[in-house]
Amino acid sequence: MKIAAAQLNCVPADVRANVAQAAGLAVRAREEGADLVVFPELALTGYEPGALTADPGLWTAADDPRLDPLRRAGIATAVNVALPTGGPRPAIATLVHDADGAHVTTYAKQHLYRHEQDVFERGEGDGHFELGGIRFSLGICFDNHFPELPGRGAADGCRVHLASSLYGTGDGIHERATVHPGIAREHGLYVVLANHVGPAGPWTGCGRSAVWAPGGALLTEADDRTPSVVTASIATALV
Repeated sequence: MKIAAAQLNCVPADVRANVAQAAGLAVRAREEGADLVVFPELALTGYEPGALTADPGLWTAADDPRLDPLRRAGIATAVNVALPTGGPRPAIATLVHDADGAHVTTYAKQHLYRHEQDVFERGEGDGHFELGGIRFSLGICFDNHFPELPGRGAADGCRVHLASSLYGTGDGIHERATVHPGIAREHGLYVVLANHVGPAGPWTGCGRSAVWAPGGALLTEADDRTPSVVTASIATALV
């Protein structure tokens, strides 16, 4: 199986524009032979907590028709959104759809970062799923700083950890380069990081979406400037 990590420069608070951009990257990933493409944190709105608090119309459920261009891209997708919860606050959540556009699973971020605790609902339960004979775990940005989360995935037979994130051009550069290969080394997982590039709310995304092999070796990495996808092959069985 081949997996793609996407990075994009989101249009603030514009779901349709960001879906169109994500769908274009998904098609590119499919044309490069990928079976699954992963997108950054809050990819469909940008990292805009204020706008998400003010406008529930920006919240996106798994069956939202605005997702149709992405679901029709002919590739499995893991896209991070502000998810309706039935209450006054959304969750930060990754929606997984298969290549036919069918909903596979939803995972909501468990470890909210500082100010996020005042804006979003915390998720409960891990996001494990299977595609193409490979089992996956999910983590969203700050989640990945808690090694017990991917550790539970490894214990459940997961081979690949998918990280939808926002790391900026300050301390985020160092965190991005240490946290994810650390997960790969500690838990023997492939780690796929999808990161923002360019302006993202109060930060500037540092890009460099990447894939690491079990043991921590870097397999592929994007640049720090351009919306793009990078792909890597994942072994279907433990070597």
